[in-house]
Amino acid sequence: MNDGVTIRRARPADAAAIEELATLDDSAPLDGDLIVAEVNGRIWAARSLADARLVSDPFHPTAEARALLELRAAHIERATGGRGLAARWRRRLPALDHRASSLL
Repeated sequence: MNDGVTIRRARPADAAAIEELATLDDSAPLDGDLIVAEVNGRIWAARSLADARLVSDPFHPTAEARALLELRAAHIERATGGRGLAARWRRRLPALDHRASSLL
């Protein structure tokens, strides 16, 4: 029985489950503040708020959970004024592109 997906901030007690997801997903462990998608008490996917990387359990249908994590991360970024690493780089890239164009 599937009771739905819960999106929440990761807790220290989630570290082992998130590390296992990274291993299953053949990815490097996530760093920084994380949010997780939990189904029936098990973490199916996790996303780093620092660098926007996602890991998920390849043995479960996680497309919707991953989409919900992206949506929640966007809400968090807007609420915090986009202070995450990814937001800072997105703000800098147009400025760098403009500087490079002026050199031509």
